[in-house]
Amino acid sequence: MARQRKPIHPDVSIGHVHLKVADLGRALGFYRDVLGFEVTQFYPGAAFLSAGGYHHHIGLNTWESKGGTSPAPGTTGLYHVAIRYPSRVALAEAYRRLVEARIPLDGASDHGVSEALYLRDPDGNGVELYCDRPADAWPRGPDGALAMGTGPLDLRALMDEALAGEN
Repeated sequence: MARQRKPIHPDVSIGHVHLKVADLGRALGFYRDVLGFEVTQFYPGAAFLSAGGYHHHIGLNTWESKGGTSPAPGTTGLYHVAIRYPSRVALAEAYRRLVEARIPLDGASDHGVSEALYLRDPDGNGVELYCDRPADAWPRGPDGALAMGTGPLDLRALMDEALAGEN
């Protein structure tokens, strides 16, 4: 049996995701034009995007994948990249942008701890757009253990929130 090790430092976080894409312009059309990330830097065959002025949250490149195809079902790789929004209102605005761009959802779930939209980028990569609920509102079992689940997300209420934010 492996020896129990000290857990990772609690302030460690995922800094960015870097995706191989087939067409840089098409990927920018999704991450920049639909989701609203800002380009911080271009390199030949690559672009780096950010929210809020960070150096980059998402890297896109065609260095090994220009003109390539999406991974086949049943193969290993990235399941999805999760993009956390700071509030339900911000997630609602993201949903409105997806609807306006006619980007279909693969699913929409209420996990108790968070609300999430699931979709695919133009290269077939899984994307989750979500917002967390406050930790004191997370569902707990009788023993106090976290009790996440997967229930339906009310998309009509989410859109209503986006539309209310416009006024």
